[in-house]
Parts: sequence; C-alpha cells; structure tokens
Amino acid sequence: MANIIDDETIEYVGILAKLELDADEKEAAKKDMGRMLDYIDKLNELDTEGVEPMSHVFPIHNVFRQDVVENGDDRENILKNAPESKDGAFKVPKTVE
Repeated sequence: MANIIDDETIEYVGILAKLELDADEKEAAKKDMGRMLDYIDKLNELDTEGVEPMSHVFPIHNVFRQDVVENGDDRENILKNAPESKDGAFKVPKTVE
C-alpha cells in the first residue's frame, strides 16, 4: 500500500464529516482510504490519450418536453369551480393581518 493515511488525516476527515470514530473504526477507515487512493493511483497509470472526457458512462439526452401551453387560457371554466371569484381570480379569505 503506497498511500499511508495517518491519524491526523483521519481526525481531520472525521471532523469534516462530523463523525465520531472509535479506535477500531479509525483503523478501518485508514485502511479503506489507503485502498481507495491506491486504486486512484492505478487508474492514473492508464493511457487516456485520445479518449474524450465524459460525465456519464451512457449517452445522456434531454428527456424533457418543450414547455408549450397545451390547454390555453380556460379561465372561465376554471373559475366555475371556485366558491367565489373576483376580477378573474380566485377570492380567498384573508390569512395575514
């Protein structure tokens, strides 16, 4: 394991993550972080020349529809459902003094 994580680093990460780790958990976290950093080092050894950067493994396409009004201005029919209306809007009881 080329990446050795010291106790000070584990303490700092614990403070940032708001974790309270006991001695056994700190040792396990040190080993886990070391393995993660070793794996990143291994990935950095790969030849990525000519490989286009990407943000996702699969191609992502916009799945949202265009924001087009489909039902139009049907204010009269909508206001028929209101118990009271005024000036083309719902009239509701006052809630703030």
